[in-house]
Amino acid sequence: MPFYKNLKSALLLILFSTTFFAQSNLQFSLFNTALTDNANAIIRENSVEITIESVDVITYKKRRIVTVLNEAGNRHVNAVAYYDDGKDVKKIKAIIYDQLGREIKTVKKRDFSDVSVADGFSIFNDNRALHLDYTPSSYPYTVDFTVETINTNTAFIPSWYPLEAYNVSTELSSYKIINNTPIEVVVKESNLKEYKAEKISDFNYKIENASAVTREAFSPSLSKIVPSVKATLKNFSMLGVEGVNNNWQDFGKWMDDKLLSGTQELPEEVKTEITELTKDASSPIEKAKIVYNYMQNKTRYISIQVGIGGWKPMLAEDVDRLGYGDCKGLSNYTKALLDYVGVTSYYTVVYGDSDIRDIDSDFSSLQGNHAILSIPNNDDYITLECTSQTAPFGYIANFTDDRDVLIITPEGGKIIHTKSYAPKENKQTTLASVSIDQTGSIKANVSIKSQGTQYKKYQRLDIQTEKENILYYKNYFDNIKNLKIENINLINNKDQIVFEENLKLSAKNYTTKAGNRFLFCPNIFNIMAYVPPRYKTRSLPFEIDRGFYDVDEYEILLPENVVVEALFEPIEIKNKFGLYKASIQSKDEKTLIYTRELLINKGAYTKEDYKNYRQFRLDIAKYDKSKMVLKINQ
Repeated sequence: MPFYKNLKSALLLILFSTTFFAQSNLQFSLFNTALTDNANAIIRENSVEITIESVDVITYKKRRIVTVLNEAGNRHVNAVAYYDDGKDVKKIKAIIYDQLGREIKTVKKRDFSDVSVADGFSIFNDNRALHLDYTPSSYPYTVDFTVETINTNTAFIPSWYPLEAYNVSTELSSYKIINNTPIEVVVKESNLKEYKAEKISDFNYKIENASAVTREAFSPSLSKIVPSVKATLKNFSMLGVEGVNNNWQDFGKWMDDKLLSGTQELPEEVKTEITELTKDASSPIEKAKIVYNYMQNKTRYISIQVGIGGWKPMLAEDVDRLGYGDCKGLSNYTKALLDYVGVTSYYTVVYGDSDIRDIDSDFSSLQGNHAILSIPNNDDYITLECTSQTAPFGYIANFTDDRDVLIITPEGGKIIHTKSYAPKENKQTTLASVSIDQTGSIKANVSIKSQGTQYKKYQRLDIQTEKENILYYKNYFDNIKNLKIENINLINNKDQIVFEENLKLSAKNYTTKAGNRFLFCPNIFNIMAYVPPRYKTRSLPFEIDRGFYDVDEYEILLPENVVVEALFEPIEIKNKFGLYKASIQSKDEKTLIYTRELLINKGAYTKEDYKNYRQFRLDIAKYDKSKMVLKINQ
């Protein structure tokens, strides 16, 4: 929501702009609605200068001025500097101004909060951050932040994303690399022309007056559509360990030789144990399943940010001795076990997240935020998520699925694509036997089987208490008033990767009574009520990252004195977004069969397609609530 909702706010911002920005030699006008419309914060200036001093020294200077317009904009101040054994913060300072442009406070280096860069589970961590800890008393306010660092890790050069987030505009952003060495700097530019970003010279870019991009339903990742510049060196050093990066093969070879080599020795007793466990296995995949189960039962995940720049895994023997590790350590430990029993596997770097993000296959550099393991299987790969103690063998839906990743082989790096779950693999089948009594109340036995991405519900239901699961089902079946969950039986079939929910439930007065008639909605257990929001003018394309497939069949038994007066006609809608079918038919005088089929396809669509997709979802929501008429014979 924009800050200036009324005249008073507008006048304050005009005064603020005149006072403060006259001092800072930046020009800004409230009437530049390209910056204020739909903005939670404005990047007044973000100037970055990176100097390559040598193969193992980079200096970094930044001035960042951010005007925060409302509470949602606080997270975009981003006045933070990271440091570790190889990175030193030389200068850091912040000046905070109020809405009238008056200085509130100056924050010097000693006044910044000094914290460990951890997630609450770390016990070892050599990465720290200095960050501004400030709680505003009013809006808008502005932070003028400057920082200088020197870094001996030249494997990573910060990228340039001048439009940093949805609902944040940019008045001025610049990016400059000064190369004082003969080392070649390689850059990749994306979407510069679309946003009128200017290339001043080699390695020197700027953008001015870039409007905020508003997040819309099913928007693609912002990084896919906004300007960016990525940079890397062909020769680099990571805390004294030098490497060559002409392509992914080179970079992967360096990782294998310098980061992974010498980390996979196992204790003798572990070798004996794993040999005994796998001696009767009839195939490499069967061996791999035994090893994966062994690892899951023996270890747990803890974030550990030590090693060369946080990229070198801890020793496999240490993981075994301690019983824990981070994604790097656990993946490396599992690889060591597999290597010992003769199963080939590859340490793999990936961007792990529910949003699908690829390792850039055209630009070799230090990328990714997570490590997994890949096992060759004919012409494909089986991927193991080694941080989970509960995931089935090869199950990676919703976090590392359907994306380009980097596997590290002895010959070098290689980009492969992880498993993509087709919509019909993401299947939920709901079968139910329902009886209605003369008051319109119902009793039902319900069986729900979930696969693919929909299997993920096991992660919640398997660990919750019975009370928590009852609350979950009351929320899930929120269309059923007076719902009573009488019994829950959950079966997690990890071999088949199927999660089964068997429920016994009842509900008083489920139907709507009108005289001697009942209005009855036969879709009791899977109403798709969500409808994407309407936009007068859609600005962005949209994506459906993961499709799904629901199949429902309910047998409905009527009481003796109740007959069917009217059924709705069968419904079928088919388009590029998917398929919807629903029907209700009489099996005999007292038994009805309701069937429903819903397929949502994955895909990338134009902004012009959105209106039709929304209409498809509107139709689904309407037809899912279709009612039939039952009559009570007197």
